[in-house]
Amino acid sequence: MKITFITLYVFFLFLFPNGICKSLAARPSVVYIGSMLRFNSTIGGVSAVATQAAVEDINSDPTVLNGTTLKVDMRDTNCDDGFLGMVQALQFMETDVIAIIGPQCSTIAHITSFIANELQVPLMSFASDATLSSIQFPFFVRTAPSDLYQMAALAAVVDYYQWKIVTAIYLDDDYGRNGIAALDDALTARRCKISYKAGFPSNARKSELLNLLVTVSNMESRVIILHTGAGPGLRLFSLANQLNMMGNGYVWIATDWLSAYLDANSSVPAETINAMQGVLTLRPHIPNSKMKSNLISKWSSLSKKYGHSDLRISAYGFYVYDSVWTVARALDTFFDDGGRISFTNDTRLHDETGGTLHLEAMSIFDMGKELLGKIRNVNFTGTSGHVQFDVAGDLIHPAYDVINIIGNGVRTVGFWSNYTQLLSTIPPENLYSKPPNMSLANQHLYDVIWPGETSQKPRGWAFPSNAKELKIGVPNRFSFKEFVSKDNSTGSMKGYCVDVFTQALALLPYPATYKFIPFGSGNENPHYDKLVQMVEANEFDAAIGDIAITMNRTQITDFTQPFIETGLVIVAPVKKHITNSWAFLQPFTLEMWCVTGLFFLIVGVVVWVLEHRINDEFRGSPRQQIITIFWFSFSTLFFAHRENTMSSLGRGVLIIWLFVVLIIQSSYTASLTSILTVQQLETNVKGLDDLKSSDDPIGFQVGSFAEEYMVKELNISRSRLKALGSPEEYAENLKLGPKKGGVMAIVDERPYVELFLSTYCKIAVAGPDFTSRGWGFAFPRDSPLQVDLSTAILSLSENGELQRIHDKWLKTGECTAENTEFVDSSQLRLESFRGLFLICGVACVLALLIYFGIMLRRYLRHEPPDTAVSSEPGSSKSRRSLKKFLSFVDDKEPPKKKRSLSRSRSSLPTTPMSNFSGLDMERPVRPVRNGSVIDIEN
Repeated sequence: MKITFITLYVFFLFLFPNGICKSLAARPSVVYIGSMLRFNSTIGGVSAVATQAAVEDINSDPTVLNGTTLKVDMRDTNCDDGFLGMVQALQFMETDVIAIIGPQCSTIAHITSFIANELQVPLMSFASDATLSSIQFPFFVRTAPSDLYQMAALAAVVDYYQWKIVTAIYLDDDYGRNGIAALDDALTARRCKISYKAGFPSNARKSELLNLLVTVSNMESRVIILHTGAGPGLRLFSLANQLNMMGNGYVWIATDWLSAYLDANSSVPAETINAMQGVLTLRPHIPNSKMKSNLISKWSSLSKKYGHSDLRISAYGFYVYDSVWTVARALDTFFDDGGRISFTNDTRLHDETGGTLHLEAMSIFDMGKELLGKIRNVNFTGTSGHVQFDVAGDLIHPAYDVINIIGNGVRTVGFWSNYTQLLSTIPPENLYSKPPNMSLANQHLYDVIWPGETSQKPRGWAFPSNAKELKIGVPNRFSFKEFVSKDNSTGSMKGYCVDVFTQALALLPYPATYKFIPFGSGNENPHYDKLVQMVEANEFDAAIGDIAITMNRTQITDFTQPFIETGLVIVAPVKKHITNSWAFLQPFTLEMWCVTGLFFLIVGVVVWVLEHRINDEFRGSPRQQIITIFWFSFSTLFFAHRENTMSSLGRGVLIIWLFVVLIIQSSYTASLTSILTVQQLETNVKGLDDLKSSDDPIGFQVGSFAEEYMVKELNISRSRLKALGSPEEYAENLKLGPKKGGVMAIVDERPYVELFLSTYCKIAVAGPDFTSRGWGFAFPRDSPLQVDLSTAILSLSENGELQRIHDKWLKTGECTAENTEFVDSSQLRLESFRGLFLICGVACVLALLIYFGIMLRRYLRHEPPDTAVSSEPGSSKSRRSLKKFLSFVDDKEPPKKKRSLSRSRSSLPTTPMSNFSGLDMERPVRPVRNGSVIDIEN
């Protein structure tokens, strides 16, 4: 047996000398890894136990490392003092380790990453700072979800509950600042924002934290994001509870530090848990598995063994446990591929003054890049789920649990996954096998118990008691002061728009102090675009008044629900239309009259052609037949035609024509009635097309958007536009007209026009509105007051208060509303009846084609062929044939013989049939009814 083994060994040695030597030489008996943790923290204690547990399991598993023992050198780090933490990191790097687990602090992770890059030692860190990038730090390997994903989950929660502004409280270090920066970006992507950021140092005193919370309570937002560590975070909750900031109306959302603390601590003091009732927090999602259950089951004994018996496992414990296993699996592959553990001194590192850092002791891991590559290529299932890194160096499928603190425990109300980037009540691992559905309609969370023990969703913002006055910009108009103007005697603002705003503000469930600031001199109407721009620049907190909601304005501000509908209309001078003795011709245009008369003749001719051969009433001398055609055609206008139609084609044409006549007759009657009974107004401007085609001046109101609309949308030259500032100028310029220095028409918004026309009755609206807009109040982007005021305006509309305010300020004057609208006296045109004439014309053509087709068939069947040889040329033959065909068509159709007459006589009643001749049997009987003769076809 030994001889056989030796023979095989020599044989493989001969074939693969390099591979065997590599495998034997590359696996040392002991491999050292490092661990940099903060032992006196919850996460640090859990991570220490998880690290030792992983090393113990790896060394007891014969399938991993194949006889190589893994040992860990654990060091404590100071996260509060950056200088001491840096010194400790430098001292730790003097040891020759092939990988480092940690550090957990973002500040120390930044420092250590620079050193790891130089020494080429992979850094397996679970620091969540989003600025720790594998691009800047290639040897930094993040083994827990980045804050980029946690802040995206927080932004999804804020957006789900439709909150637009939040307040952020954070620890003022790399971890806190960079996390809030990531949150700001995530909120901005969802059109939300952080309205106030409150940072504090890790060693802040109680008085400083109290001042911070008081400042936060005076802010507008009631949604507070808390991104700190466990120590300062719990202190803040306790102080906030003392300040009554954990009651109704407030929303507190903590990052994953809170879930890590609650999961790891088996006994949380009652006063601590009572201070954060209703708080939401996130927890990195760890899917259920057998490996997870096995680690949880033996955690109690492990924590006692390694000196942390008071701590339970948290999500970070699973990540650290898998981090050690990641290094072990990568090492196994590294050794299999011939990797060696060797270090080389860096000649650039030495201690100039002989200090205690011993920089010259720091060595470069010669094959660190190869080990790093093996680490980034691992792919296995661990206690935290599927362990695999994407191209950016992050774990694939990051996900979070959304947790609500209720009573003495917590309740999971949903999940967020980067796979769908949505909130859901379905565990994320159940979604990975399906295509991602990113529709917002699929978002859902279970009910939450909010601070104050209420299930009603908080509004998320409020006016604090010491809030500053809102600066409300109000246009100080020169004309149409009924809408908004300044009272010169009292200095206050008044008008229709002011009353709508104050009534809507009174419906808000909270007090809001404000101050009206007039915009404009009052000598002319202000420019409303400038007023809206001042709202965008935060010079005004809002702008109210007769502000039209246009596309350009909505791009920079938010508007409330429109409180009045409006649109641009054309105002033009009118004169009464006086009827004359020829008024009966006015309903139709000349073209309509001509086409109608022509169709009367066409239909008469077509019916004559179809009836001439079989109907005696359409036969006779040429003069008599022409009279018959004219008489029959025009008598159909009154449905008084006496001639009976016997052919099916003739009856079909006549039915269609009578329908056309009915429509024409009804339209004529209605139009003539309107002309003779309704007061008609005439104007030279019929609508928008007349404005475009003309070169005459057009008026508009000073400050109105109508000027830009006509120039940019209607392509009307600006030189044609004339600014008018008052109703008096409107009337004067319309009276003068374009030839005397006035305008042909005025384009303005309907509310102004209605008020103007209530006084000036010789002017009217020409045509319909050619824009559809409304007036609203302007607020800065994402202002919560805009949403609440929109709801209040809708309430005013539903309870009738909006109409009462309208009637109070915009009552009509001497002219009635009937006189303000231009009654279009345009005649009925051919275009309105083109379809009817087309149908009738097609019916006539088809009837003639069918008729001549039948006649040609009969002619060819009954006319004997000309067998005699004729010497006439071809053209003479054609003319002669055509004359014979026309003569055949013109001839009266011979009477039809009833072949069944003799057979049917025996079956008929005893009526004496001998009294009727054969001709009488085939001709229609013409009974007399009411003195008129009616033909009835047999």
